[in-house]
Amino acid sequence: MSNGFGVISNTAPAGFDAGRDLPAGFAEFFRPLHRAFTSRQRAIAAARREALAAAHQGRLPDHLPASPAVTGDWRIELPDWCQDQRNQMTGPADDGELVVKMLNSGAPGVMIDLEDSMANEWSVLMRGHRNAVAALHGELTYEDAKRGGAVAIKSSRTVTWVRVRGLHLQQLGVVPDEPASASLFDLALLVYSLDPARMRHPIAIYIPKTESADEALWWRDVFQAVAEAKGLPAHHIKCMALVESHPMAYQMEEFVSHLRDHILGLNLGRWDYMASLIHFNLANPDWVLPDRNTIPHDVAFFQRLRELLPEICHKRGILAIGGMTALFPSRVDPELNARALEVLEKDKRNEATALMDGAWTGHPDQNAVAVAQFPDPNQGFRRPAAIDRRPDLRPAPVGVGRHTEAGSRAAARVTIQYRAGVLAGRGASLIEGYMEDLATDRIYRLMLAQRVLHRDRVRILDDAGALVVHTPEYLTKLYDRELDALLERCDDAAQRDRLREARRDSEMMIVSGRHDPV
Repeated sequence: MSNGFGVISNTAPAGFDAGRDLPAGFAEFFRPLHRAFTSRQRAIAAARREALAAAHQGRLPDHLPASPAVTGDWRIELPDWCQDQRNQMTGPADDGELVVKMLNSGAPGVMIDLEDSMANEWSVLMRGHRNAVAALHGELTYEDAKRGGAVAIKSSRTVTWVRVRGLHLQQLGVVPDEPASASLFDLALLVYSLDPARMRHPIAIYIPKTESADEALWWRDVFQAVAEAKGLPAHHIKCMALVESHPMAYQMEEFVSHLRDHILGLNLGRWDYMASLIHFNLANPDWVLPDRNTIPHDVAFFQRLRELLPEICHKRGILAIGGMTALFPSRVDPELNARALEVLEKDKRNEATALMDGAWTGHPDQNAVAVAQFPDPNQGFRRPAAIDRRPDLRPAPVGVGRHTEAGSRAAARVTIQYRAGVLAGRGASLIEGYMEDLATDRIYRLMLAQRVLHRDRVRILDDAGALVVHTPEYLTKLYDRELDALLERCDDAAQRDRLREARRDSEMMIVSGRHDPV
């Protein structure tokens, strides 16, 4: 269901009946969980809105006062099955063939995604859930069109994680006349459908989009309540959590403390983090983002967090996982392939030097290069000799990269193509060599919003070096031009319609200030 901005609100279809259309008994399993936790999820969403509004009024996130979470002598015991996570392959759960290929890639970890890399639509979500359960039971297959026959999951020691949707999202239609928490629905349906006796390791969840340490208390209580309802030990469900919002970067150790009975690692979700960083600093002209692909991988606002995160993780006995490299290899373009793998190697080597234990990749051809950059099986919880535990995590990107009209054109072009992919049921699309998902779409929309908002303070130059003032009228012309160019190369009527709708939606989201991760 569209909310008028081309954003899909996930709702069960007309005539849906939870007792009939979901696994037998799930409605009764879910109902008390919904009563206990959805109201808390709504309160969290309200607190997030208040924190963002405060930032736009000048009260920006900062480190919390000292507490036992930071000063206390506590430590988490990392289980043997999770010692090696030098690379976690990630991809959308609705693509069964990709899930099998990821699990057969040799990667130490695989993250099956129900969130950003999938379109948030009911049929896609249900297919993703079915694939995730089948994969965790070792039963998922796909038909190999080239070689013929079914390809199954090979036996391996790969740790399989599932990322559920975040606390900012609601699920409509599964409870009569009221929304449910999408996070709770995904977790409950997954756990209810799984047979732990058929799994090699405990149920392992990836938590997305956290914005405060207090949110860990919701996840802790939910993990334990869902486990109890399933008849599992209270601490059976394990997790990793993404650091992909600016407030969360200041509260990582407190977050880990709250979840110490469940959490095994933190992951720097760099593209969502960049989007959040821009969003919280939207009022500051010093934070107008350079063209995305001119920002170095070791830019200070990433590197300071990239060094702080392993310090906190290793102090407490858990893994620190690095982010995704967006440039993808190509099996048909040798030059692009070589460049992509070179960029990957440099990026992952930097993360290993910062004492990360592993990273994310999205293509099987990236696995060997990524794994080779990290010590086996992990960094041994090494910590730097000296580190600022309370660094400034907002060093503005002044003097970094370039601010060009070409960058604005790329932003408009990619947002149109990404949104057209969403309208076609895809949550991630390979565009101009880069894997673009909701996070990068959000970066581009925020970048354009900044350039319009601060047009009198920031110089954007065209190819000839002339100033291009990003007025609202210019934004409309920019989108018109990029749409026309895309339409010239497209002869599919349905895709042309999607491109037109995506163009309208993208500009409308910018103009109306819709910068949330939806």
